[in-house]
Amino acid sequence: MVENRKFDYKEKAIGIRHLQCVLIFFGNAVSHALRVNLSVAIVAMTDKSGSPENGIYSWDERTRSIILSSFFFGYVFTQVPSGQLAHRYGGHKIFFWGLSICSVLAILTPFCAKLGGWHLVCALRFVQGLCQGSVLPSTHTLLSKWAPIKERGLMGTLSYSGSQLGTALMLCVSGEITASFMGWPGIFYVSGGIGCIWGFLFYFFAASSPAESRFISEEEKMYIEMLPIPSAETPSSKDTNEEPKKSLPTPWLDILTSVPFYCVVIVHCANSWAYDILLTQIPTYINGVLQMDIKKNAVFSSLPFWVMLGLSYFFVFISEILRRTKCMSMGVSRRFFNCLGNWIPAIGLISLGYMGKDNETLVIVALMITVGMKAACYLGFMLNHIDLSPNFAGTLMGMTNCIAHTTSIMAPLSVGFIVTDEKKPEQWRIVFFISAGFLFIGNLLFISFGKFETQYWNEPQPVKVVKTSKNNSQLSVYKDAVH
Repeated sequence: MVENRKFDYKEKAIGIRHLQCVLIFFGNAVSHALRVNLSVAIVAMTDKSGSPENGIYSWDERTRSIILSSFFFGYVFTQVPSGQLAHRYGGHKIFFWGLSICSVLAILTPFCAKLGGWHLVCALRFVQGLCQGSVLPSTHTLLSKWAPIKERGLMGTLSYSGSQLGTALMLCVSGEITASFMGWPGIFYVSGGIGCIWGFLFYFFAASSPAESRFISEEEKMYIEMLPIPSAETPSSKDTNEEPKKSLPTPWLDILTSVPFYCVVIVHCANSWAYDILLTQIPTYINGVLQMDIKKNAVFSSLPFWVMLGLSYFFVFISEILRRTKCMSMGVSRRFFNCLGNWIPAIGLISLGYMGKDNETLVIVALMITVGMKAACYLGFMLNHIDLSPNFAGTLMGMTNCIAHTTSIMAPLSVGFIVTDEKKPEQWRIVFFISAGFLFIGNLLFISFGKFETQYWNEPQPVKVVKTSKNNSQLSVYKDAVH
């Protein structure tokens, strides 16, 4: 038997896996820009004395809440199917089609508002939600294929931090776009157009796995898969007649009876509720409580997400130090960062409930801390799906994200029922207190009962052969391998 030659690929080498990370980063940026564009535009496109002929609509707060929630009604439906499709056909295709279609629909938003009013806008946002339901499951599936174990925290955080770039940029430039010759429709034209450009680049340069990439070297592929590099005498996988591995059957029963899985579900629900409140309502909150004009509102609305983007890289830097010095186990590290990303924002939300127009500076600082510290969750529960099951990470993310956003559909709707006058801080206080309570309880359960090692059901294996009595044919029976 020929021995493999020594593995000599450098861990710090920049490779094709980092190109995938960059493409996913900008994909998530586009995704959140398309998600938040209406949250900003709706402030400029609505007024009590609005005239549809002039592109201004008289939609009240409850109608606006329904419009903002319609995205999430569609978003939850495709989470689990997208995870399964990404697992079976590859994250590249599902990510590409979902986000590309969503970008085209964004460009059509002003036309739909003029043609069918808020009802047609709701329908369009519902379909956009269906399309974007593929983003997180596909991202997790791609990361599970492309990110080596040692780089999982780094690549995961960098990929998901694109969400903050998209949100911050959209909020920041929306005021200037609205004031330009394009008006508020320009917000949808710009975000949708950038999404189409991203789709073109992603289609040609991304791949579902190292094995499918046209650009990756054999050394980097083996490094990602943690395998020795074959010697010249050892035939590579491309030269063999070995059949490709069949897709593993999803162990649904084991997943649905797993306590660690439900810990992720609960903390994901709590985070989605709080984050979606902040994501969709910050412009309205600043407009009502601080009474800022659209340009100033856009700038201040974007600041918390710029802070979150910066803290994402700071936290991953700290995480790398902890990993290299081995002063903290992975489980302790996950708990530590998840506490930072949940309990500090909970305190920030409570403080926001007691601030008003006279505390303008404090409100902005509190918002920056509250939103910014959420970045720590990328090194907490957001990676726990891959910890529990690398093989089914996309499916797990689809399941938890589906359940989480089923609950967070109620977040924007609850604001419409609780906040009848957006200028009253005491009404916003109720919204913030509810969100803070969810964050506290969700994180408490996660750090108490969560697990951070690969679960036995990650690799269902055929363990026995059953012979039928009539034709003596063989049938493989899959059973979870007990580790």
